[in-house]
Amino acid sequence: MSTRKEPDVVEFLSGLFEGKTTGTPIAFLIRNKDAKTSDYENIKDVFRPSHADFTYQMKYGIRDYAGGGRGSARTLLPCVVAGAIAKQILASQGIEIQSDVIQIGEERSKSFSKDEIERILSRYREEKDTVGAVVQGIVKNTPVGLGEPAFQKFHAVLAQAMMTINAAKGFEIGEGFNAAGMRGSECNDEFMFDGKQIRTKTNHSGGVQGGITNGEDIVFKVAFKPIPSVMYPQQTVDIQGNATTIEIQGRHDVCVVPRVVPMVEAMAAMVTLDFILLKKCNKI
Repeated sequence: MSTRKEPDVVEFLSGLFEGKTTGTPIAFLIRNKDAKTSDYENIKDVFRPSHADFTYQMKYGIRDYAGGGRGSARTLLPCVVAGAIAKQILASQGIEIQSDVIQIGEERSKSFSKDEIERILSRYREEKDTVGAVVQGIVKNTPVGLGEPAFQKFHAVLAQAMMTINAAKGFEIGEGFNAAGMRGSECNDEFMFDGKQIRTKTNHSGGVQGGITNGEDIVFKVAFKPIPSVMYPQQTVDIQGNATTIEIQGRHDVCVVPRVVPMVEAMAAMVTLDFILLKKCNKI
């Protein structure tokens, strides 16, 4: 789904031996073997619309124009590796994380298949345009009691992690913005006893109440803006403020999906594992 060929082979340098962690820091390296800095030469002195070029230049006085530097989503690749490790630890405790692409542009689905995603993205690719998307994440079998009531609310930390992902523009948990159009009698999650434990009949809260997990599935959505590297001529200015026209070239993706899906899962895994470890530390 991308014209770039990025094998992304992880080279572990320390912390693992015969498939197990040793207790020392896990260090790893991922080499970008398909980088082409020449693709960015024509835009090194201009600000690409809706990219981080302008803000980085103003804040630091210098920027890495070849690939976007810290503004590139590739900088989150180490988080995907760390998240994969976190998912293994969570799985040992019966906690599962899954995600689905539920919206691409104006098209919606409970879960788009790989072929459906490619069909939709092909249309935008032919039109030399890009498109946004929404990814839904679910954390299953989480214990009750993760999160704090004030500055470390579970959903607040989860939101911060998701909004760290490049191109993320919106986060909601449970009913999210839909709750604003509901009555309390519709949105409240009534409690019941299922013979083994106290549960809720519905899950409008998305598994979190008062900033603390209630044992139900944690259900959240993350909205991503269209990738700003469109193949259309756009008006902008150069670093001296002179008006100019920019036409971006190179091998740019049409949409953040499906690349962003493992990022969402990784962030959810790390946040959940962090709170589980904090809960163990807080036990008296």
